Amino acid sequence: MSRGGQTFKQRDVTRAIRAAVKAGVKDWRVEIDKSGKIILTAAEASPSLSDDLDRELADFQARHGQG
Repeated sequence: MSRGGQTFKQRDVTRAIRAAVKAGVKDWRVEIDKSGKIILTAAEASPSLSDDLDRELADFQARHGQG
C-alpha cells in the first residue's frame, strides 16, 4: 500500500507557524486536510499592542488634563 502523493511540505507548515508568531498569535492550532490545505486557528485573541498604547495614552491624558 502506498501513501499517495504528498499534499504539503514541512516548510509550508513552518512558514505558516512563523507568520502566526510574527503576527503575535500566542495560542494556535494547525490543521491540515487531505488536500493539503493548511489551516492555522488562533485559540483566543491575545491583547494587541494597540490596547497597551490606548491605555498609556489615556493615562497620559488624565495626568495632563487632556482627557
